[in-house]
Amino acid sequence: MRFIADFHIHSKFSRATSKDMELETIARWAKMKGVKLVGTGDFTHPEWFYLIKEKLIQKDNGFLVLKDPGTIPNGPLKDLPFSSEDIYFILSGEVSLIYQKGGMVRKVHIFILSPSIESSEKINRALERFGKLSSDGRPILGLDAKDFVNLVLKVCPDCMIIPAHIWTPWFSLLGSFSGFDSVKECFEDMTPYITALETGLSSDPAMNWRLSSLDNFSLVSNSDAHSPDRIGREANLFDCDFNYHTIRKVLKTKDRNRFLMTIEFFPEEGKYHYDGHRACNISLHPVESKKKNLICPVCGRKLTIGVLHRVEELADRKEGEVPSNSIPFVKLIPLNEILAEIMGKAADSKSVFDEYYRLIKILGDEISILKELPLEDIERKGGELLASSIESMRNGKVETVPGYDGVYGKIKVIVEKERDEGCQLKLF
Repeated sequence: MRFIADFHIHSKFSRATSKDMELETIARWAKMKGVKLVGTGDFTHPEWFYLIKEKLIQKDNGFLVLKDPGTIPNGPLKDLPFSSEDIYFILSGEVSLIYQKGGMVRKVHIFILSPSIESSEKINRALERFGKLSSDGRPILGLDAKDFVNLVLKVCPDCMIIPAHIWTPWFSLLGSFSGFDSVKECFEDMTPYITALETGLSSDPAMNWRLSSLDNFSLVSNSDAHSPDRIGREANLFDCDFNYHTIRKVLKTKDRNRFLMTIEFFPEEGKYHYDGHRACNISLHPVESKKKNLICPVCGRKLTIGVLHRVEELADRKEGEVPSNSIPFVKLIPLNEILAEIMGKAADSKSVFDEYYRLIKILGDEISILKELPLEDIERKGGELLASSIESMRNGKVETVPGYDGVYGKIKVIVEKERDEGCQLKLF
């Protein structure tokens, strides 16, 4: 069975997260995006875990579905055909480990995938000794990463443990400010029990391929969504039995026949791709920041060292080298961002999403539109300019303004045809 999975999202109980991150809404947005299997997010949070147990029912394959799909009170989602079996949930949660090691304060984010409500409950009981789980959907725990892995696997040997967004400067495995220089330096003898690594929005697999030490790990991509419309912006395509234990085996063995590809942001759009200093509007390629001794030229403080720079520091391969066991990937721009560029509107504006919903209803889910729907079908229903824009994106014809220090980058498709009034009207 071919399906798309987005393992890592958050609930409304995480900081800086939309109040719309409810299970019913998450499920409907996952369907619009083309995601069949989506994480619950935040199962360590007591209130969210209560809602998971109240609203979801466990299936034999290790996933869960809504007991009652319910109704969405207002808006276009109300009219979207939906049944409980359309979307499956996998129990997921992220923790923030903050601890001292090697003379430094380490801050490492890890997410867990669990095969059952019962296992998740046991994990929560084991973790509550190390931090206040109710404080945030992503709780802070005073626990060494290797001890965390050991603790979780003692409670549930079938759990999947995946370091999150491994390059993010502040809170990650290989981050420039609080991370380590290798997976083994962090997890020591527990390294073999790491299921996979999450590349994060600011890096793509090709950047990670530059480190031979990562070759034996599956590289997964997930949305880390804090609002429903961000679900599926990065995801994973599988062709295997639709079963928790099968996915675990596929990831652990890096099975290229069943883990087909990852779906990626253009990494330049991620918030930490370049070096920079947000307060001073300074964004620099690593070559330029090195010339300035990693100091902000405006205020004289240290720059936030981005993902591109950090990869370059640790790389032992040249750019463009591809390991023999690599999993392919495709880079996409979210549909609402393409529409916003065409319409000259903000990506989150009502007019953009009105057109977005119209296209979903007549063309199908977003990932299919962006990745594989024939261009003639897109042109017939969505207009010549939309088809040309998607064709440019598929061919990698984009202009980029890289993100830095917490500021999202911008990706613009390059379309050969003139964007005259007549062409623009064809969108509608």
